[in-house]
Amino acid sequence: MTEETLTIREMCDAYDVTPRTLRFYEAKELLFPIRIGQKRLFTRRDQARLKLILRGKRFGFSLEEIRQLLDLYYIGDQQKTQLEQTYSVAQDRLADMKKQREELDTAIAELEEQMEWGAKIIASLNESKTAAE
Repeated sequence: MTEETLTIREMCDAYDVTPRTLRFYEAKELLFPIRIGQKRLFTRRDQARLKLILRGKRFGFSLEEIRQLLDLYYIGDQQKTQLEQTYSVAQDRLADMKKQREELDTAIAELEEQMEWGAKIIASLNESKTAAE
């Protein structure tokens, strides 16, 4: 293979994904490998797109959002629209993530409080049992 393309195995190794994942992204029209018979060759474009897909997934973007943002690359305005849309989606996602973090912090604090209460009750019951013996 050339330096310009990677096989499916090389893509899997390079990006820590499974062949099934790559085929899924291809079926969802997120990746467009060159097909030679049963062989798939992934171009630098596919490699760049996969990096963005994986980053978007890590940030919680839906595959549809990712596809729409990737498709904006080709509208010919030096990626201005793509960057603006990505920024807007990212702002919304960041707000959601911060809200989730606040909710998680609250749940953690409440659980710690309950566990502290439970530990006191257990200790109290153990003391009562020891005193009764």
